[in-house]
Amino acid sequence: MIEAKDVASHANKAALLSALTQCVIDGYHKRAEELTLELLNEGLPAREILDSALVKGMEIVGIRFRNNEMFLPEVLASARAMKASLCLLEPILSAAKVDLVGTLAIGTVKGDVHDIGKNIVSMMFQGHGFRVIDLGINCEVERFIEVLKTHSVDILGMSALLTTTMQNMKIVIDRVRAEGYSVKVMVGGAPVTAAFAQQIGADGYARNAVEAVEKAKAILGLAH
Repeated sequence: MIEAKDVASHANKAALLSALTQCVIDGYHKRAEELTLELLNEGLPAREILDSALVKGMEIVGIRFRNNEMFLPEVLASARAMKASLCLLEPILSAAKVDLVGTLAIGTVKGDVHDIGKNIVSMMFQGHGFRVIDLGINCEVERFIEVLKTHSVDILGMSALLTTTMQNMKIVIDRVRAEGYSVKVMVGGAPVTAAFAQQIGADGYARNAVEAVEKAKAILGLAH
């Protein structure tokens, strides 16, 4: 027989998860942190908080962004709220050796020091349950190769904001293929196009962070 206190506890956890989802959507990072701590204190598993609140919230953000119902500053605020919560969950997930959706290693190519787009993509992937390895900016070919040698990477992402650095994406892809890595490569950035991505042998291209997550999931066979 289910006791009243168990029903109340379940209802409280559901309400807290719903509130955390809304905090991510609204971009309230301080409150997101507080709610995450409350949920952990209630004994909710970190993975359930990730899947039932953070991923759910970022999926809604992604849909609204795609439909022009949310704009970049709001998406950044949502990503910040998600990150505040995730910072509390990551040590628990790591200690429990919880399998995430996949691993993305991402960097801005050699000669390019722009990182806003890359950072948004990174946060969006984290919000959807991916482990993200941020390689930084101005990445030499060896930086991309090194991460493939030392980590199990599902998606290798490259960003470029300058037309003069776009060709460095091809140099990286050629080296990755020459060394026999089977990792999927995705590219993006303001001057990059789907045609260019196909021309240089990339496995995927995305116009924005929301589309990048959708394409990555499709490439990995994880799409709904």
